[in-house]
Amino acid sequence: MVDRSRRTVFGEDAERYDRARPGYPRELFSEVSTILADLAGGRFLEVGCGTGQATRGLLELGYRVDAVELSPSLATVAERHLEGTGRFRVTVGPFETWTAPAERYDAVVAANAFHWVDPAVRYARAAAALRPGGALVLIETHHVAGGDRAFFERSQVCYEAHWPGIVPGFRLPEAEAVPRGWSDLDASERFGAPVVRRYRWERTYRTAEYLDLLRTYSDHGSLAPDHRERLLACLERTLDTEFGGRVRKAHLTELLVARCRSP
Repeated sequence: MVDRSRRTVFGEDAERYDRARPGYPRELFSEVSTILADLAGGRFLEVGCGTGQATRGLLELGYRVDAVELSPSLATVAERHLEGTGRFRVTVGPFETWTAPAERYDAVVAANAFHWVDPAVRYARAAAALRPGGALVLIETHHVAGGDRAFFERSQVCYEAHWPGIVPGFRLPEAEAVPRGWSDLDASERFGAPVVRRYRWERTYRTAEYLDLLRTYSDHGSLAPDHRERLLACLERTLDTEFGGRVRKAHLTELLVARCRSP
């Protein structure tokens, strides 16, 4: 279960979040335009735009994007990046209490953000913002096995030493073992059967880049500062002394597109 109290962590250092987060595979956005070919040039609502990493990909496809972002600092960075496009605007506040305009949207998009929305209302509020036949587009990135496996196995020593209550011997799952996300969508009765695409990809990080990335994760950011700093120092020593100051990390990004049922 997601600890929704951690959803404010991301805005504590918006510049680091913008710098460190790896973004999304370009082919994902091409697939969005193919699946939603009938919505070309449409109006999209993005839930939790962050600093605009996914937003940029949507704008490049020709969509107009209104966004709702919980964090004022993340919204400020997104506005800075996307000013001048003429097709982006952002409202600061929680999606749970956001007031939808009278004109409904062609699609509601959430990239690594929908799990932070209250599950009791998220599908109903998304459906209420959509026109008939509109689409819900959910993008989620998972941590999976791959890349420099030896480092991730070795790094467990640091986690077990400095993360209170961590499960010993944890290993990341293989991409094929990760179940399809959003199983509760099927029970919502607001959307039809989804189209699902998956992209496994890797990125290489230098030590400082990798530590920056970890600091943007909600669970790492919520650790007591003394535990977090000792953990990161341990990982830094491990990377620099045993792995040449670089690590290749595997990511699995899932795209799910479901059409809104008629009321």
